[in-house]
Amino acid sequence: MRALIAVPAYPLIGSDRIERFNDDAVAVPASYVRALRRAGGIEAILLPTPLDEGEAESLVARYDGLLLLGGGDLEPATYGQDADDTVYEVDPDRDANELALARAALTRGTPVLAICRGHQVLNVAMGGTLDQHITDREGLAEHGKPGVDDGSAMREIDIVPGSRLADAIGATHVAGSCHHHQAVDRVGEALQVVARADDGVVEGIELADPDGPWVVGVQWHPEDTAAHDPAQQRLFDRFVEVSSSTSRGARA
Repeated sequence: MRALIAVPAYPLIGSDRIERFNDDAVAVPASYVRALRRAGGIEAILLPTPLDEGEAESLVARYDGLLLLGGGDLEPATYGQDADDTVYEVDPDRDANELALARAALTRGTPVLAICRGHQVLNVAMGGTLDQHITDREGLAEHGKPGVDDGSAMREIDIVPGSRLADAIGATHVAGSCHHHQAVDRVGEALQVVARADDGVVEGIELADPDGPWVVGVQWHPEDTAAHDPAQQRLFDRFVEVSSSTSRGARA
């Protein structure tokens, strides 16, 4: 049976932004779905609404894996900070939904692949913090600009040998498509840094316990280049493979 992957959607997209739509839309960028499908998984798109702990655990129990996507910034209050004027597109409902789902997945041992914003959600869910704005900072390279056309920048990324991430990708060095203005600062409890860009910015985290569930976060966007870069596609392939082998029935 193909792995069924929970994919929390972006906030509702207004009908005025979609030609010939008369109502708001629930959607995710197709590049994530295509990468999941190439890996053999099936997506289940979920509207991001607030969940309490019990609701989140009941929902996660229905799926084989959890894919957390990119998007707007987390509300800095979720990691104990005041927002600066660079924070954009905050959606409290999405924050509450994804933080609850991430924690529920960790509790249940459900595999997680967390990308860009999702990588930051994973870190905050585990008690970590974020650097709210790294763009144009002295000493740091260009990491792209989120939410704009042609905003990506390719960064060289080193991955710790023997990590889940290196094992999945099959390499310890990749070129990744980046478009993020924030980054992991203090690393969350039970997580470890397993990838950095060539300027030292954190680009990958995962559970430190080698016997724990398969939980991996990447700051770059593997879905951008997965169609023609086998290393990036292998990350989705491994995620779906692990989700299939640790299915709902096996975890029940």
